[in-house]
Amino acid sequence: MDIRRTVLWMIFSFSLLLLWNNWQVHNGKPSLFGGSPATTQTAPKAGAAPVADANVSVPSAAPAAAGAKTPAKVPGIAQTAASASEKVTVKTDVYQLTFDTLGAQLVKAELLKYKSQEHPGQVMVLLDDAGPGSTYVAQTGIVGAAPGQTYPTHLTPFHVVSAQPTLVGNQLKVVFEAESGGVKVVKTYTLHKGRYDIDVQNDIYNLTGAPIDPSLYLQLTRDGSDPPSTSGFYHTFTGPAIYSSEDKFQKATFSDIEKGKASYIKQANNGWVGMVQHYFATAWVPPEGTVRHNEMLRLSNNLYAVRTVESVGVIQPGAHKVINSHLWTGPQDQKAMSALAPGLDLVVDYGWLTIIAKPMFKFMTWLHALLGNWGWTIVALTLLIKAAFYPLSAASYRSMAKMKLVAPRLKQLKEKFGDDKAKMNAAMMEMYKTEKINPLGGCFPMVIQVPVFISLYWVLLGSVEMRGAPWIFWIHDLSVRDPWFILPAIMTATMFLQVKLNPAPPDPMQAKLMLIMPLVFGGMMFFFPAGLALYYCVNNAVSIAQQRYIMHRLDKERAAVHR
Repeated sequence: MDIRRTVLWMIFSFSLLLLWNNWQVHNGKPSLFGGSPATTQTAPKAGAAPVADANVSVPSAAPAAAGAKTPAKVPGIAQTAASASEKVTVKTDVYQLTFDTLGAQLVKAELLKYKSQEHPGQVMVLLDDAGPGSTYVAQTGIVGAAPGQTYPTHLTPFHVVSAQPTLVGNQLKVVFEAESGGVKVVKTYTLHKGRYDIDVQNDIYNLTGAPIDPSLYLQLTRDGSDPPSTSGFYHTFTGPAIYSSEDKFQKATFSDIEKGKASYIKQANNGWVGMVQHYFATAWVPPEGTVRHNEMLRLSNNLYAVRTVESVGVIQPGAHKVINSHLWTGPQDQKAMSALAPGLDLVVDYGWLTIIAKPMFKFMTWLHALLGNWGWTIVALTLLIKAAFYPLSAASYRSMAKMKLVAPRLKQLKEKFGDDKAKMNAAMMEMYKTEKINPLGGCFPMVIQVPVFISLYWVLLGSVEMRGAPWIFWIHDLSVRDPWFILPAIMTATMFLQVKLNPAPPDPMQAKLMLIMPLVFGGMMFFFPAGLALYYCVNNAVSIAQQRYIMHRLDKERAAVHR
């Protein structure tokens, strides 16, 4: 019983710690577990003031703030004063994209099939360059020019060669062209019907009379603020990530980059670089087999970048080379992302329980194909998991039922031995031995199930399929909290009922703790997605039904014995 008491105190204390930590983060204070709260600092626009030094690394926005660390250098990236730019907007069945002729950057991506959770009636905006604190753009450019010269970068004025405004057929091409330092670049974005991957082709022409050896950079620039829909009561990662076959998936917080603590592979010949946030991601995928240099860096105050730089190779006078890359910007669609590049689906990060969570998500997808509703998919999956673990649950409930029967005798032992814990524990162990009761029999079967339930928690929290998915009646979006708090209230009530069905602990403090826990966990669910609350409601209801059934069978067995 002492072990059970200790476990309960640990769960209760950890729950209170989580609540306090989330309250701190919600109010803009640092997390107790590291990282930083959402930033509200002012971020300059991507493509603002020039940097005088022709060898400054960052094909970026603005010079770093006074006292800031100088980012790693890529020779040959020069900053020129930003000239007047023109916006070019195109539309497909899934996108409305806005390009800036200054650098042929992708400066806005509206996802037409996803609604904004902050602004009802509007679509989700992923990429944007709306001003301070709202910068998230995709950029490319050519570097490697001789001192005093520049090749076309994302700050070079381009002109539009071709831009069909809306998708006709299966493809839409947007073509830009620019010339600088004797090098002409033709940049072609190819959008596809029903897809969130964009083919990006850079045709590099050497117009000089001598060989050149340029490099191509692919960059994502983003401010360090959390997305507007970020919850203060549960943590999801926002920041850059890099994948390679050597070191697999690596991510870093903006705080780590700020402090120079970001750890990632610097050179590889495969993989991708990206920016990740809850439900959505953007990633550059260079061609496989090409050696590239990866960087995560701070550009300026509250502005960061992740990029990869690859050598184009020597281009002779009058010749040209073609570099093909892919840009993903959209939802974390695991099937489509894994088809585009190895490891790209890992942006949906389930942590150390990925080995369980991945198959569980695939099984959920299969169930959804049958049922057509993600709410009923959660219900069905919960029922199937409870059925699979029924033998373990039955063992646990049997043990608890026996403990409930001997509860009066435990109370008598406590009254008999008072504060003499040694004698009381000895008497309890003797009674357990006589009655063939394992005092931990109700705990171990539950502990074995914990990894599965935690995995399901992360699957429900991290799957973009839940975003905007309705269930029934008042639940119109499983990824946001229950608007009427009905599911959290049901969950709290079912947890109280479970406590009443279980044997009362002999320790009064422990008994009070058991009664407080439903309020703690139920209170947390008031701020969690409705999909999670639905899972816990179904899980609790089935647990109560299983427990009542097993206790009924035990009563019949005991009645048969005493006849």
